[in-house]
Order: sequence, then C-alpha cells, then structure tokens
Amino acid sequence: MRYLPLTDPDRAAMLQAIGAPSVDALFADVPEAARLPGPIDGLPRHASEMAVERHMAALAAKNLSAGSAPFFLGAGAYRHHIPASVDHLIQRGEFLTSYTPYQPEIAQGTLQMLFEFQTQVARLFGCEVANASMYDGSTACWEAISMARRITRRGAVILADGLHPHYVSTVRTMARFTGDAIRHAAPALSSDCEDAKLIAAIGEETSCVVVQYPDVLGRLPDLARIAEAAHAQGALLIAVVTEPVALGALRSPGEMGADIVVGEGQSLGVGLQFGGPYLGLFATREKYVRQMPGRLCGETVDADGRRGFVLTLSTREQHIRRDKATSNICTNSGLCALAFSIHLSLLGEKGLRALAAENHRLACLAADRLAQVPGVELVNTAFFNEFALRVSGNARDVVRNLADRGVLAGVALGRLYPDRPNLAEGLLVTVTETTSEEDITALAAALEEELA
Repeated sequence: MRYLPLTDPDRAAMLQAIGAPSVDALFADVPEAARLPGPIDGLPRHASEMAVERHMAALAAKNLSAGSAPFFLGAGAYRHHIPASVDHLIQRGEFLTSYTPYQPEIAQGTLQMLFEFQTQVARLFGCEVANASMYDGSTACWEAISMARRITRRGAVILADGLHPHYVSTVRTMARFTGDAIRHAAPALSSDCEDAKLIAAIGEETSCVVVQYPDVLGRLPDLARIAEAAHAQGALLIAVVTEPVALGALRSPGEMGADIVVGEGQSLGVGLQFGGPYLGLFATREKYVRQMPGRLCGETVDADGRRGFVLTLSTREQHIRRDKATSNICTNSGLCALAFSIHLSLLGEKGLRALAAENHRLACLAADRLAQVPGVELVNTAFFNEFALRVSGNARDVVRNLADRGVLAGVALGRLYPDRPNLAEGLLVTVTETTSEEDITALAAALEEELA
C-alpha cells in the first residue's frame, strides 16, 4: 500500500466537509485523561529506518522475555512448548490467507479443519457439540450467560468468586446493555472454593451459575455438586476453563454436569504473546444447539455421495433475520483454531495426558519447595499446575524485586484485585512443562533472599 501524506489544505477540506472544527474534535468521546497531549517521550520525531531499528531494539532489550528467565506467570495465559511443526503447517498459503469459509466448494480444507477443531473441543469438554466462532475466553463466557438467559428466560447470574476478574469485568460490561443482574464477590485467600455459599445463593430467578475450573487461584471446585444444585432450581451450570491442558488430568466439566463449557484455547498451539491473539472455546449439550452463538460446521455428502463439509448452523444476523439471531459475534479465529487443532492432534489423547501429568508433577515439586521458604505459606490443598502462595509483605513488591533478580515469580493477586487489601499478600505461581527443576530452585532461592 502506498503512503499518501495529507497536506494541511487537504485536512482542512475534509474537516469542513464533515463539519468538524479540528482533528482533536474527532476524539471528543475519548476522555481527556486518556489522550496523549504531545509526542511520546523518548521517541524521536524523525529518524532513518536504521536509526529506528536501533532505537526499537534498545527499547526491546529492556524487557525480560519469558524464555530468558525462570518463568512462573499464568493467571489465564499460559506458556507451553509448541512443536515447530505447528507453526510450519499453519503458514501454508491456503491456511494463512483464507478468510471465512462461505464458499464450501472452494474451502473444503478450512471447513474440514473447523469440523475437526469442533470435535476436539467437544471431546475435551465432555460435551455433545462445539462451535468455532468465539473471540476469546472472556467473550465466550458472556455468550454462554446470554445463551442461558435465552434458554431459562431468567436474568439473574451468579459468578463464582474464583472466576478470573477480567472475565468478571467483561460480563459486567456486557450486562449493562442487557439488564442481567450479576452477583459476584472477590475470593478469599484460602483453600476453600466456597461451593456451599455458591449453592445457597441459587434461587428461582437464577439463569446460570458460572464457575471457573480450575479457578483463578488454581483451586478445584466441585462441579458435580454445583450442577446438581443448579439443575434443582432450573438453572444452568456454565464451566469456564482457562487452561485446557488441565483436562488431560481432570474429569471434563461436561461429565460433571455442566450445561455449557467455555474457555480459552491459547494454551494449545497459539503461544503466549502478551496480548493476543487468543481463541475462544464453546461447547454445550445437543438440545441447546439452536441457542448456541456463532457457527457450526457439519459433515455431509454431496449429490454423488462424496464426503464433504458445510456450515450447518449459523445464528448471527448476517445469515438470518436480526430478531432471530442469537448473537452477532463473528470470528472463528481461524488460524488460532488451526494451531490448536494441529497441536492437539500431534499430542493425541495419550500425549495430552502425559503433558498434563508432567505439568502437575513439576507444580507439586514447586509447591513443596516453595512452601519450605520462610515467610511463604501454600494456600491450596489441591491444584493442577497453578497455585497460590501467601508471602510476608506485599506480593507486588516481591514480584518486582524478583524481576530485578532475573526471576519472573508469578502474578501478584494485588495486580488482579487492586482494591482488595486482603489479597495483597497473594502470589499466583504457574508451572508448566517449560519450567525446569533448576527454575524452581532459582525461584525458591530468590524468594528466600527477598523475604529474609
């Protein structure tokens, strides 16, 4: 694309045509506090390409990258090893350049990939049907709540205290426009998931109960017990999975009675890239399929009996009447879905179980070692690859100081819950197969020095 600079007369003519007094007036809806009043400090106004490259490289060198230090960050986005073949395959031209599969006669490869992706998600979540159209885990969570309202015709939503606060924020934002009543409280820094309190809150007006599994503190709520209580009141159970690798070791939410299971698929194939792209996952029971948002790809045969794939169900307003649409969410994150599907295919069922077992083994090793550090208390009694610690002092300060020592120690709960002083001592530690035993030793040693 050519670069066509505008002159001042050009800008003046355009502003006059739309009736705006200045370019700044076009940003009137952006709060003034969020606007940058001048140039970015530290960046030159003009420079050669080579000078820009040097400057940007110097800025990037200030970062401590995930692969260059002991790394224990998680909280909804996870670092796993991705086989080189995943990246190689998704860069094939027919996958890398294709957009949406509206023309089945020329997009059979994409449609087959989506069909296989859906099949994998459905089996992973223990559900009968899955779609391929969610942006990320948090928006998939909201779509599930919206779907529960359509099914139950109720508008009261109970969010478990262990639901990731970013997911809670997304739900609250969307509920402003639908009128759903959202009930949620921040978690306590304890091993108790407070399932009993959650169950006691379910009433006749409840449309759904939303429970993260494992939750934001790495704890494991009893989904079967919550599902039974929700169903007794005519409500649905929505399970949220932010770490799908966990399902290589845990019973799937669908097996435990969840009606809708959503999640984030970044862990498999997509990689940790600090801000996206991400991949929403969505599965449910077959009886609810017509209330499911997004698109469903199905398998069929053509007039000659040959196997083929088509978009079978699409419930957004681009395809059907607006008043019949369940949602206008519109993406299959196609390349991310393909990466997820390839990675999961390479692992297979045995590989996923082995991967999950290795994650859990290393997490247990880390939890045992870190619990021996003076000034550290292990909060969880059960976990998969993520657990919470209580450290003496403010955990955010601890994380910053350990980063200066070259160790990325985890996510301070004070960062996720800045208005909850009772969580300021909480540190969320994540361990995956990319964590070595030497990394665990380095974290323990750095914590001992920091808390001494």
